Amino acid sequence: MTFERVTLEGRHVRLEPLSREHREGLAVAIEDGELWKLFFTSVPPVERLDAFLGDAEAAWGRGDGLAFATVDKASGHVAGSTRFMRASLPDRRVEIGFTFLGKSFQRTGVNTEAKLLMLTHAFETLGLNRVEFLTDYLNQTSRNAILRLGAKQEGILRNHKVLPDGRVRDSVIFSITNHDWPGIKQHLGHKLTE
Repeated sequence: MTFERVTLEGRHVRLEPLSREHREGLAVAIEDGELWKLFFTSVPPVERLDAFLGDAEAAWGRGDGLAFATVDKASGHVAGSTRFMRASLPDRRVEIGFTFLGKSFQRTGVNTEAKLLMLTHAFETLGLNRVEFLTDYLNQTSRNAILRLGAKQEGILRNHKVLPDGRVRDSVIFSITNHDWPGIKQHLGHKLTE
């Protein structure tokens, strides 16, 4: 089992395999809210986008996951990016992460539908048992967003990661399992009709 470059499409969002063609749109999304300045995220500043795109390509080549450009279908603009990452396909699990959205697309249905598309692909196409989400303990906005998806918090990984600025991060781990999926799918579908 590998990650094929697939486009996932819903009513409002299209997840396209991330490529260099998305660079300009990503730059606009990152500048919308100056996302790189948030100390608890890993959003690259515009001048590091080429490395970000190269890392995403290399991860896909290793079978580690697949990065997407998140495209708002109504406007046609790149809203941000998200990815399958840290895959362990023999164990039938993957992490969804490295998600960011320009400020104009936050608190809209864009993230909810993007996660619905990714979770549907993970459980129904790839047949995975588990999808994980990790975030910085200090990133309460991200923690709340993950909980709103219906994921369950499993714990806190203390001193889990050393960040580029030297800060040692505690990470909060959440998951959705294949047994949770039918209810979560119904929950997310309902959220998108509210």
